[in-house]
Amino acid sequence: MILIADSGSTKAHWCLMTANGQHSEFMTDGINPMFQTCVAMQNSISNHLLPEIGSLLWAGKLTHIFFYGAGCTPEKAPFVQKALQAIFKDAEIDVASDMLGAARGLLGNEKGVACILGTGSGSCLYDGEVIKWCVPSLGYILGDEGSAATLGRRLVGDALKNQLGADLKEAFLTENNLTQADILEQVYRQPFPNRFLANLARFCSNHLDDERIHDLLYDHFSQFITRNVQQYYEEDGVELSETINLPVGFVGSVAYFYKDILAEVLSDYGFQLGKIMRDPIPGLMEFHKKDLVPTT
Repeated sequence: MILIADSGSTKAHWCLMTANGQHSEFMTDGINPMFQTCVAMQNSISNHLLPEIGSLLWAGKLTHIFFYGAGCTPEKAPFVQKALQAIFKDAEIDVASDMLGAARGLLGNEKGVACILGTGSGSCLYDGEVIKWCVPSLGYILGDEGSAATLGRRLVGDALKNQLGADLKEAFLTENNLTQADILEQVYRQPFPNRFLANLARFCSNHLDDERIHDLLYDHFSQFITRNVQQYYEEDGVELSETINLPVGFVGSVAYFYKDILAEVLSDYGFQLGKIMRDPIPGLMEFHKKDLVPTT
């Protein structure tokens, strides 16, 4: 058996696959070594994942874990590996970035540009085997254009600064049962403000027919394209012949739920739209079939 994980800052999607083609999927809180200690990650896995999969491990030996996660830089990935190894002592464990997971899930072994638009955001140029280049995402304070956290930050700022009109401001505060003081407390004094802001961004999905929300989302995705995607197709203003015809694929809840506006923006900028997936697990299941071996 193998275990595949795609983890963002908010949630982690796990898939346990057996050599005979069966699989089971589970959701837990996100695991991110940028915000959690090794002990905290180990406790999260023990408390949330093990109760879900423990009864299934009798079916065979867990031989390999492929963990793709936000914050899993070369410096931070060993901490996730240590947390997993403490629990799954006999499994071989590979920890890689969520960006590589997105590229493999979207593109398999084909070339293209892969993007993540979830709680955070990211993008890369992928050659079918490895990531050739990533424009740095820089997190929701300095970057993360296109993400739910940055969308939430923009939405909150525009609402409280009276840029969306009194009616939308009132609707935003009422639907979220919040006051300005509540928001400031959560953003500046409580842990995981990125998750809080990402959750507030869901307000947009309930008001897509409002031109002001459409324009906000259009500008939000335009920022992502111009500050990230466009760089993979240009060098000093000259188009790169080896990338110009490559598709741009997306994974993540923001990309999935706002795919019509995202497609509109991509078309307006002249890029070829690839796949849009809510998460990369289906693609990663296909990619890792080769790693399944019969066990007893």
